Amino acid sequence: MQATRERLVRWEDPLASAATLRELSGLEAIRAVRDGLVPPPPIANLIGFTIVEADEGRVVFEGYPGEEHYNPIGVVHGGFALALFDSAMGCAIHTLLPKGAAYTTTDVQVRFIRAISRDTGPVRCEGTAIHVGRTTAIAEAKLRDGTGRILGTGSTACAVFRPA
Repeated sequence: MQATRERLVRWEDPLASAATLRELSGLEAIRAVRDGLVPPPPIANLIGFTIVEADEGRVVFEGYPGEEHYNPIGVVHGGFALALFDSAMGCAIHTLLPKGAAYTTTDVQVRFIRAISRDTGPVRCEGTAIHVGRTTAIAEAKLRDGTGRILGTGSTACAVFRPA
Protein backbone atom coordinates (compact mmCIF):
# COMPACT_ATOMS: atom_id res chain seq x y z
CA MET A 1 0.00 0.00 0.00
CA GLN A 2 1.22 3.49 -0.84
CA ALA A 3 1.91 6.12 1.81
CA THR A 4 -0.72 8.85 1.89
CA ARG A 5 0.48 12.41 1.82
CA GLU A 6 -1.29 15.48 3.12
CA ARG A 7 -0.95 19.21 2.59
CA LEU A 8 -2.56 21.97 4.62
CA VAL A 9 -3.43 25.18 2.78
CA ARG A 10 -4.28 28.38 4.68
CA TRP A 11 -5.43 31.71 3.28
CA GLU A 12 -7.01 34.98 4.27
CA ASP A 13 -10.22 36.56 3.00
CA PRO A 14 -9.55 37.27 -0.70
CA LEU A 15 -12.36 39.83 -0.97
CA ALA A 16 -10.89 41.94 1.84
CA SER A 17 -7.50 41.85 0.10
CA ALA A 18 -9.07 42.79 -3.24
CA ALA A 19 -10.83 45.78 -1.65
CA THR A 20 -7.53 46.98 -0.18
CA LEU A 21 -5.70 46.54 -3.48
CA ARG A 22 -8.34 48.53 -5.42
CA GLU A 23 -7.26 51.59 -3.44
CA LEU A 24 -3.72 51.37 -4.87
CA SER A 25 -2.21 51.84 -8.30
CA GLY A 26 -1.46 48.59 -10.10
CA LEU A 27 2.26 48.73 -9.31
CA GLU A 28 1.60 49.61 -5.67
CA ALA A 29 -0.87 46.70 -5.42
CA ILE A 30 1.51 44.11 -6.85
CA ARG A 31 4.34 45.35 -4.63
CA ALA A 32 2.05 45.27 -1.57
CA VAL A 33 1.39 41.57 -2.19
CA ARG A 34 5.07 40.91 -2.93
CA ASP A 35 6.12 42.65 0.29
CA GLY A 36 3.53 40.87 2.45
CA LEU A 37 1.58 44.06 3.23
CA VAL A 38 -1.53 42.45 1.71
CA PRO A 39 -2.08 38.67 1.81
CA PRO A 40 -1.58 36.83 -1.48
CA PRO A 41 -4.63 35.44 -3.26
CA PRO A 42 -5.60 31.90 -2.16
CA ILE A 43 -4.50 30.44 -5.51
CA ALA A 44 -0.88 31.39 -4.71
CA ASN A 45 -0.98 29.40 -1.47
CA LEU A 46 -2.86 26.51 -3.05
CA ILE A 47 -0.50 26.07 -5.99
CA GLY A 48 2.68 27.32 -4.34
CA PHE A 49 4.03 30.49 -5.96
CA THR A 50 5.07 33.99 -4.91
CA ILE A 51 5.87 37.35 -6.49
CA VAL A 52 9.63 37.96 -6.26
CA GLU A 53 10.06 41.04 -8.48
CA ALA A 54 7.72 43.83 -9.57
CA ASP A 55 8.54 46.84 -11.73
CA GLU A 56 6.54 48.88 -14.24
CA GLY A 57 5.42 46.44 -16.93
CA ARG A 58 7.38 43.50 -15.50
CA VAL A 59 6.62 40.92 -12.80
CA VAL A 60 8.48 37.75 -11.83
CA PHE A 61 6.82 34.87 -10.02
CA GLU A 62 8.65 31.96 -8.44
CA GLY A 63 6.91 28.60 -8.26
CA TYR A 64 7.77 25.55 -6.23
CA PRO A 65 6.80 22.37 -8.10
CA GLY A 66 6.16 19.34 -5.93
CA GLU A 67 4.66 15.91 -6.28
CA GLU A 68 1.28 17.37 -5.26
CA HIS A 69 1.30 18.95 -8.75
CA TYR A 70 1.93 15.67 -10.59
CA ASN A 71 -0.29 14.35 -13.35
CA PRO A 72 -0.90 10.63 -14.05
CA ILE A 73 2.31 10.27 -16.12
CA GLY A 74 4.57 11.35 -13.24
CA VAL A 75 5.50 14.94 -14.07
CA VAL A 76 4.10 18.31 -13.00
CA HIS A 77 0.73 19.04 -14.62
CA GLY A 78 0.79 21.80 -17.24
CA GLY A 79 -1.81 23.68 -15.21
CA PHE A 80 0.87 24.50 -12.63
CA ALA A 81 2.96 26.26 -15.28
CA LEU A 82 -0.11 27.81 -16.90
CA ALA A 83 -1.11 29.36 -13.55
CA LEU A 84 2.37 30.91 -13.30
CA PHE A 85 2.15 32.24 -16.87
CA ASP A 86 -1.33 33.70 -16.38
CA SER A 87 -0.33 35.30 -13.08
CA ALA A 88 2.97 36.78 -14.27
CA MET A 89 1.54 38.16 -17.50
CA GLY A 90 -1.63 39.51 -15.88
CA CYS A 91 0.29 41.13 -13.05
CA ALA A 92 2.76 42.70 -15.51
CA ILE A 93 -0.25 44.37 -17.14
CA HIS A 94 -1.66 45.29 -13.73
CA THR A 95 1.52 47.24 -12.85
CA LEU A 96 0.67 49.72 -15.62
CA LEU A 97 -2.93 50.32 -14.55
CA PRO A 98 -4.13 53.24 -12.42
CA LYS A 99 -5.91 52.98 -9.09
CA GLY A 100 -9.32 51.37 -9.46
CA ALA A 101 -8.66 49.80 -12.87
CA ALA A 102 -8.98 46.06 -13.36
CA TYR A 103 -8.35 43.44 -16.02
CA THR A 104 -9.32 39.91 -16.90
CA THR A 105 -7.60 37.39 -19.12
CA THR A 106 -9.36 36.82 -22.44
CA ASP A 107 -6.93 34.24 -23.82
CA VAL A 108 -3.59 32.63 -23.07
CA GLN A 109 -1.25 30.73 -25.35
CA VAL A 110 1.54 28.67 -23.82
CA ARG A 111 4.17 26.46 -25.39
CA PHE A 112 5.73 23.91 -23.05
CA ILE A 113 9.32 23.07 -23.98
CA ARG A 114 10.54 20.88 -21.12
CA ALA A 115 8.82 18.80 -18.48
CA ILE A 116 8.82 19.98 -14.86
CA SER A 117 9.21 17.68 -11.87
CA ARG A 118 9.84 18.20 -8.17
CA ASP A 119 13.53 17.69 -9.02
CA THR A 120 13.44 20.75 -11.32
CA GLY A 121 13.50 22.94 -8.20
CA PRO A 122 12.05 26.45 -8.08
CA VAL A 123 11.00 27.89 -11.42
CA ARG A 124 10.71 31.57 -12.35
CA CYS A 125 8.17 33.07 -14.72
CA GLU A 126 8.93 36.57 -15.99
CA GLY A 127 5.95 38.41 -17.44
CA THR A 128 6.36 41.57 -19.52
CA ALA A 129 3.60 43.89 -20.69
CA ILE A 130 3.82 44.57 -24.43
CA HIS A 131 0.81 46.89 -24.83
CA VAL A 132 -1.66 48.37 -22.36
CA GLY A 133 -4.38 50.36 -24.07
CA ARG A 134 -7.69 51.81 -22.97
CA THR A 135 -9.61 48.50 -23.20
CA THR A 136 -7.10 45.80 -24.12
CA ALA A 137 -3.62 44.70 -23.09
CA ILE A 138 -1.07 42.16 -24.28
CA ALA A 139 1.82 40.53 -22.41
CA GLU A 140 4.34 37.75 -22.88
CA ALA A 141 6.37 35.56 -20.53
CA LYS A 142 9.13 33.00 -20.24
CA LEU A 143 9.33 30.23 -17.64
CA ARG A 144 12.83 29.12 -16.62
CA ASP A 145 14.41 26.65 -14.25
CA GLY A 146 17.12 27.56 -11.74
CA THR A 147 19.87 27.24 -14.36
CA GLY A 148 18.10 29.62 -16.74
CA ARG A 149 16.89 26.94 -19.17
CA ILE A 150 13.60 27.88 -20.81
CA LEU A 151 10.77 25.55 -19.82
CA GLY A 152 8.09 27.36 -21.80
CA THR A 153 6.91 30.60 -23.37
CA GLY A 154 3.55 32.29 -23.36
CA SER A 155 1.46 35.26 -24.41
CA THR A 156 -1.86 36.66 -23.29
CA ALA A 157 -4.50 39.23 -24.07
CA CYS A 158 -6.57 40.91 -21.38
CA ALA A 159 -9.65 43.09 -21.28
CA VAL A 160 -9.03 46.28 -19.27
CA PHE A 161 -11.73 47.93 -17.15
CA ARG A 162 -11.04 51.54 -16.22
CA PRO A 163 -12.81 53.47 -13.46
CA ALA A 164 -15.69 55.66 -14.60
